[in-house]
Amino acid sequence: MNFDLNNFASFGVAGNFTGHLEQAGEAVDFAKLKVTDANAPKALFPTYIPAGNASPDFLKTFPFSHDTIIFPKGETKLQIEPECAVLFSVVWEGEKITELKPESFGASNDCSIRKEGAKKISLKKNWGKCSKGLSENLIPLNDFSQNGLLNSYRIASFLIRNGIVFEYGEDSAVRDYSYVYSRLVDWIKDRLNNQSDEGPQEKIGEYLVSAGKPEKLLISIGATRYTEYGKTNFLQNNDIACVVLYPENKYSAEDIKKMAETGNFSASDISALVQRVVL
Repeated sequence: MNFDLNNFASFGVAGNFTGHLEQAGEAVDFAKLKVTDANAPKALFPTYIPAGNASPDFLKTFPFSHDTIIFPKGETKLQIEPECAVLFSVVWEGEKITELKPESFGASNDCSIRKEGAKKISLKKNWGKCSKGLSENLIPLNDFSQNGLLNSYRIASFLIRNGIVFEYGEDSAVRDYSYVYSRLVDWIKDRLNNQSDEGPQEKIGEYLVSAGKPEKLLISIGATRYTEYGKTNFLQNNDIACVVLYPENKYSAEDIKKMAETGNFSASDISALVQRVVL
């Protein structure tokens, strides 16, 4: 990466793949929220806010790593969240965001603690250094629409344990997110400007203004559904978590699994994230 992520704010989109929240045991958290579209994502949650006094202090710890996940102390249920992350530049007008310009995309692990009773999503997302993952290879976006490069990409993920590669998330097309492209951008912009502090949601617009109105945002746009293995197997010490974004018109799912087995993701059109879990 030829930029400093430390200066950017980052967020995740909750509930942008049908069935993921139910698998993660989090659908109940959003049951009372009023929505105008049942298919819409449920919330935009913060994972890193670089400065300011409006956000909780724990969100100021930079959580991203391209090669390591540090297991949170006292927790037992930690899962990979395989996602496509998009880097946006931001246009501000006063204290409102008027435009989000997609610049690049890459593989993200929005790693999450599974625990009941957390009042905000962010409490399960940033527990310190190396609690999130982002590939070093972010791929430039030519067009954030169905006519663009990203429309041919798929998201694969694996857990490698004792040298054995297990498929962790369902191999899924980016175009199959519930909200994607202009519809997603409009939704994100609305949430950044208008989301209230209600239930698991936070008033993220105030966080950004207090942080000095960052010029770039990194947004992981939603986790895929888990395989049966992924749904029932949590991360352990020395596991390897792997998330891969790849173009389906050039590689098959079998090709990507073989790359995971060898650890060779050198192709420039593949964005891969490989992280070892350490206690």
